[in-house]
Amino acid sequence: MHQCGTDQDGNAYASACPTRQALDRIADKWTVLILGLLEGGPMRFNQLRREIEGISQKMLSQTLKSLERDGLVSRKVFATVPVTVEYSITPLGATLAETLVPLRVWAETHIAQMLEARSAYDRSDEDGPARLDVA
Repeated sequence: MHQCGTDQDGNAYASACPTRQALDRIADKWTVLILGLLEGGPMRFNQLRREIEGISQKMLSQTLKSLERDGLVSRKVFATVPVTVEYSITPLGATLAETLVPLRVWAETHIAQMLEARSAYDRSDEDGPARLDVA
């Protein structure tokens, strides 16, 4: 039985464990992409939005707020007209970003194999008998 103790180690297999929240943050594709960009230095909101194709303004804003709340990103406001806001990776965020680089590299390296496997699966699923494990 997996339990989440009161210590800081936690147990990600326990549904009520706060460690699960950390994994949710780490597994989010927008987190991976934002932290990857911020590793290169501070960026403004619209710079991030231009670099990350497919992210909406709302999703970028929500993700940045969550990353700031979790201590992974810092936000600095400059008193300009209009106001300028810059986002930076924090030291804690940098430790996470270091661990995400191998995941991003793995995805870039193995995407062709994944796409081929997906295509083969889809072809066999169309021609094969009904699957028993599908609800």
